[in-house]
Amino acid sequence: MEIWPGRPYPLGATYDGTGVNFAIFSEAAQQIEICLIGDGGEETRVTLPETDGFVWHGFIPGLQPGQRYGFRVHGPYDPESGDRCNPAKLLLDPYAKSIDGSMTGDQSLFSYDFDDPDGGLDDMVNSQDSLGHTLTSVVINPFFDWGQDRQPQHEYHDTVIYEAHVKGLTEQLEDIPEEIRGTYAGIGHPATIEHLTKLGVTAIELMPVHQYVQDFTLLERGLRNYWGYNTIGFFAPHNEYAAYGTRGQQVAEFKGMVKALHEADIEVILDVVYNHTAEGNHKGPTLAFRGIDNQSYYRLVEGDEAHYYDTTGTGNSLLMRHPHVLQLIMDSLRYWVLDMHVDGFRFDLAATLARQLNEVDKLSAFFDLIQQDPVVSQVKLIAEPWDVGEGGYQVGNFPPLWTEWNGKYRDTVRDFWRGEPATLAEFASRFTGSSDLYEHSGRKPIASINFVIAHDGFTLQDLVSYNEKHNDANGEGNNDGERHNRSWNCGVEGPTDDPAIRALRLQQQRNFLTTLLLSQGVPMIAHGDELGRTQLGNNNGYCQDSDLTWVDWDLDDDHAALLRFTGRLVQMRRDHPVFRRRRFFDGSADHGGESDLGDIAWFMPNGKHMDEAAWQDGLARSLMVFLNGLAIPGPDRRGQPVRDDCFLIIFNAHDDAITFTLPEEEYGSEWYIEVDTASGDPATHAMAGSADPGTAASATAAAMAVLEPGTEMSVAARSTVVLRSPCGTEE
Repeated sequence: MEIWPGRPYPLGATYDGTGVNFAIFSEAAQQIEICLIGDGGEETRVTLPETDGFVWHGFIPGLQPGQRYGFRVHGPYDPESGDRCNPAKLLLDPYAKSIDGSMTGDQSLFSYDFDDPDGGLDDMVNSQDSLGHTLTSVVINPFFDWGQDRQPQHEYHDTVIYEAHVKGLTEQLEDIPEEIRGTYAGIGHPATIEHLTKLGVTAIELMPVHQYVQDFTLLERGLRNYWGYNTIGFFAPHNEYAAYGTRGQQVAEFKGMVKALHEADIEVILDVVYNHTAEGNHKGPTLAFRGIDNQSYYRLVEGDEAHYYDTTGTGNSLLMRHPHVLQLIMDSLRYWVLDMHVDGFRFDLAATLARQLNEVDKLSAFFDLIQQDPVVSQVKLIAEPWDVGEGGYQVGNFPPLWTEWNGKYRDTVRDFWRGEPATLAEFASRFTGSSDLYEHSGRKPIASINFVIAHDGFTLQDLVSYNEKHNDANGEGNNDGERHNRSWNCGVEGPTDDPAIRALRLQQQRNFLTTLLLSQGVPMIAHGDELGRTQLGNNNGYCQDSDLTWVDWDLDDDHAALLRFTGRLVQMRRDHPVFRRRRFFDGSADHGGESDLGDIAWFMPNGKHMDEAAWQDGLARSLMVFLNGLAIPGPDRRGQPVRDDCFLIIFNAHDDAITFTLPEEEYGSEWYIEVDTASGDPATHAMAGSADPGTAASATAAAMAVLEPGTEMSVAARSTVVLRSPCGTEE
């Protein structure tokens, strides 16, 4: 087959209308072959003719999109020295834009024999050919009609994030045609988009959609890798989520999904896994990076290069100080922004990305590259600020450009509502944006991505229904998953017909949602929590690709009411800028204390201001917070002053009703109940002037119940009451 010298850039397979240019980096290689795979599995090998700066390249004229291919890398195989080249293994292109097929557990995928007691640590290489048992890269047609696509670009303080799984969200949504459920097309379907827009979210954060592979150990147990944190292709949309084909069609389908979401003014954020790959430790398969240049791509144990240095718990970690690894990640990020039009990224185990040697360094080369990049620096960047290595818990320590999953918010809010002692002061700090974590580095409340529930752990329904995890279905003897969940089952473990316990569980869910959506910072809702989704106490659904983890759209009356309640809270947040301030309150970072500006004030149940003794009272579980809508830092984006109503939020986490005395007149001359989480009538869970015509009468009735300063009101046990005073609309 004819092959021309081609170009060393861009890396990967690039179709230009006349043929395809191939380019791949390897410092270890002595020779690299491009392998073209026919429809019947036949292989044509062509040696790449040129190398520049360790980039091997060649151009094949006449080659068309849809062509499957791989690489064979000839070079040293000496595991003790860190070299693992093996031309018997057909390797994926690290820059493949599309990947076809799946891999088996066949012996040929490994560079050692299964009966080797050393697990391939010697230089005895397995020369079985992996073709036919592994995935193949696919040449794509990069052209797509984006039409008038416009990325929404919601500012952080206006953002409400919805974490979702491509398959899990839509697999059981009957309004979607069966053939596209669980796919990118399913996410882009009008039924899915209607749910998201009615709920009011502004961004969907998709769990991993980069091409990943299945774990052999899970397949042997009849399970599957459902979550997808096992990436092998950083440029390719995962092919199992494609409805219309896997020879490049998944790329167009993904773009169509993004385009549809953008038309609905919804941003697309990707959960990305750049900290490790699916090749695992020294006993893992040889699929791509290991066989291309093991020493350049992976962190190896110093002095024992046959083993991998692992801070991710998955067997390996990418070598973040190598320039070609950094280039791979930056090229991938830019590709998803520029070519796929995504709006941001959530970085899994982001502390690993900051490790130069062993310690986490927020000034590492990775952050430097992000900071100066004119494309990537302008999208939403969200860190999961921890890994499993030493010193890996880094909440509050990422650079100013970044936002963070606030694990301390999750833990504190859970503790407060389950009645843990000595949580009041920290709860106040988390509710007001966690200035103690972020203000020292010049960041704003938006640095905190607030969440109570994420994919990893209990669902919201299970958080209030189980004291213990119930992961037996995972086949690991219930030994997997987090043991300390900060959950409370409300009196009975698991499902119950007791009406009082069921009512309390719904009330607790409303408490969590109200706290989350009215806190300063950026709220994140986990998919299905607005619908009462349960995993029957399984807090580690990573391997459950079944109706245990898929969203159940068949709602009873209680869960339909919970959905309406959540949507109204989102609307309340959108309508009132006092809940989404650009800056921290002027009060103390310790617990958001009093401020000279009068933007916030804290009260004990008796209506008097909180004092130091009240903050330090370990048994105190109740307080009121006043939010001044006339003291919001401005101006807004149009240069106008920001004015809003004033709000008084009453939290009672006690197991008894408590009488609260409303503060004196200077904080509001009249108050209206907007939310009462103890109410059994979901129609009253709305603010006055609700856009939902079905609840307009109830909202109006609630607004007409005027409460005056000094009024004593009984607040039910374990409930939240939100009061509004129209200070910002007074003449």
